[in-house]
Amino acid sequence: MNPMRLTFTAAALATLATALVPAHAQGVIKIGEVNSYKAQPAFLEPYKKGMELAVEEINAKGGVNGKKIELITRDDNANPGDAVRVAEELVAREKIDVLTGTFLSNTGLAVADFAKQKKFFFLAGEPLTDKMTWQGGNEYTFRLRPGTYMQAAMLVPEAVKLKKKRWAIVYPNYEYGQSAVAAFKALLKAAQPDVEFVTEQAPPLGKVDAGAVAQALADAKPDAIFNVLFAADLSKFVREGNTRGLFKDRAVVSVLTGEPEYLDPLKDETPNGWIVTGYPWYGIQTPEHKAFFLAYHEKYKDYPRLGSVVGYSMIKSVAAGIAKAKSSETPKLVEAFKGLQVDTPFGKITYRAEDHQSTMGAFVGKTKNDNGKGVMVDYSYFDGAKFQPSAADIKKSRAD
Repeated sequence: MNPMRLTFTAAALATLATALVPAHAQGVIKIGEVNSYKAQPAFLEPYKKGMELAVEEINAKGGVNGKKIELITRDDNANPGDAVRVAEELVAREKIDVLTGTFLSNTGLAVADFAKQKKFFFLAGEPLTDKMTWQGGNEYTFRLRPGTYMQAAMLVPEAVKLKKKRWAIVYPNYEYGQSAVAAFKALLKAAQPDVEFVTEQAPPLGKVDAGAVAQALADAKPDAIFNVLFAADLSKFVREGNTRGLFKDRAVVSVLTGEPEYLDPLKDETPNGWIVTGYPWYGIQTPEHKAFFLAYHEKYKDYPRLGSVVGYSMIKSVAAGIAKAKSSETPKLVEAFKGLQVDTPFGKITYRAEDHQSTMGAFVGKTKNDNGKGVMVDYSYFDGAKFQPSAADIKKSRAD
């Protein structure tokens, strides 16, 4: 038999065999993602687009360690029980390699506990409660976004400059809101010991009686307000607050309000001068953000929201971690993420080994009603690395 013909036949058979093997067996990396798409579309629709852009860019360059990435998403109905159920489905039935996602803090904590019990790697993109990485943090869970302590720490120096003594507080009564208020009160009291918290309003998430809340705050006659409401609750609160003159000659410090997901819908009702964290996409001139903006705009013919940055950076983080570990196996990925550096639209970030929290920061500035459109002005980027507790404090708080 002709040896050349034998070689050709073997090669042909190998090609045929490869074609018949399922894609997963050929080396596709499956990223499973759980989120509250139906409940929080303003943030999560852009977030999903950001993820898809990252997957496209990574696969166009050959994937990770020679393997393409496949993204599989599931809706958790904004319910912790459903979040765990779909996470279990992704792990057991879809055979995912990495678990990611969650938006609400209560669903994030539920999935983090699932990851701990199953000893499965989980990268939380968005949930902001400090329990994700500090009190209650575990070996298998990492987080991308700056949590409530970090964002409060960015805002408190600005709050102190106001020299206001009597503060009112309004927040959604669930894990994120409670965590944000606890951090803000502790940090403000430490920086300004004579501060007084004269009233608190804590409506259920998504069910704010905005008129009653605004009136209760006004009746307390505070010098300033700390607001943690977001999404539809924020819009209703701003409308009723404007109607009742709640914000007239009164300082407001507000978490998340500068994010376009929540600022854009306010339109001509946008209050002036609120001190906020957010994302002024229209004014960030760094090379890494310009590249991200142009790629996102070219693909979607739209401008990015903060969700877009979070989704994009989360997938890029997973890819960087797998590349460093040279594996998607949980033990190797956990070790690789400790100290992992990732390039994002906000610049390079690091996942700290001591608490698994990334050093991604946030923009702090003021709201402005610019001819009927809400924008951020007088903003600066605050590096998250400068607003994190010490390693010693982290060691005391973590339970794992």
